Amino acid sequence: MYRNWIGDSMDLIRKIKSNLRLTVQIVFTALTNGYFLGFAKGKIYQGESKQLCVPGLNCYSCPGAIGSCPIGSLQAVLGSRNFKFSFYIIGFLMMVGAFVGRFVCGWLCPFGLVQDLLYKIPFIKKIKKVPLDKPLRYLKYVILVVFVIIMPLTLTNFAGEGNPWFCKLICPSGTLLGGVPLVSMNSSLRKIIGPLFTWKMFILVSVVILSIKIYRPFCKYLCPLGAIYGLFNKYSLYKYEIDEDKCTKCGLCERKCDMNVAVYKTPNSAECIRCGKCIKVCPRGAIKTTFTKTKEAACNSKCSGCKSNCASKN
Repeated sequence: MYRNWIGDSMDLIRKIKSNLRLTVQIVFTALTNGYFLGFAKGKIYQGESKQLCVPGLNCYSCPGAIGSCPIGSLQAVLGSRNFKFSFYIIGFLMMVGAFVGRFVCGWLCPFGLVQDLLYKIPFIKKIKKVPLDKPLRYLKYVILVVFVIIMPLTLTNFAGEGNPWFCKLICPSGTLLGGVPLVSMNSSLRKIIGPLFTWKMFILVSVVILSIKIYRPFCKYLCPLGAIYGLFNKYSLYKYEIDEDKCTKCGLCERKCDMNVAVYKTPNSAECIRCGKCIKVCPRGAIKTTFTKTKEAACNSKCSGCKSNCASKN
């Protein structure tokens, strides 16, 4: 029986290792949305930790959220009558970006997890190449500048207060994690929902449907937080590096990349979410991070254009 327990434990460890990113995503989402009484009571957590930001797109209004979304917090400050700049929020975004860049998108964002799970739904033909993909990638920067920065600063009420326009008009994460739970559990809110909530539900349903066929469409085309972190990918401490002596430019990393990044050309593209899939599939072990060493690949006579002359080493 003891041997069986050891065997089961080892199998569990192997499964966790093989699904490490998914495990981290689930655990981090649970930790940052761990106020379970909020879901039970249909109320937003108002504790001291709400003054702190979490790195991912985690809605403040989610009943279980124990921290604040940096994009929502940034809009709140920009739209405030008394404050137009926050050293804390800007500093937080710069610090996270400088350390890990879009690693947050791939490993620590709750809505990224939702999209990943939706894309895993089988029996539905996936769309690998989206028409107008490249110009659409710039849409998230437009949303960042217009909806997150300019509109909260300029569209204010008589008291000089602006609105968090991205949260109010676009954010599907807020609708899913905040709006839907609160409306479903509060009859008073259900009585006052109107066209705005209908519009937000339309965006959410559209993103959900697209996420089943297209890998992370919100991350690719709409997310302003990903736009910010992407600017740091080339300069962050955590980067991808290509060993030119091992890389044969076979293009396998690009073909396997769900974000459509040509890793061997631009390993630190602003579109890379650091999921690590390219590292796993590279037959030569040519891709590494700044925190890891490249693994020695066995000699493969089929590797054309090999520069390492590994045959002479064996």
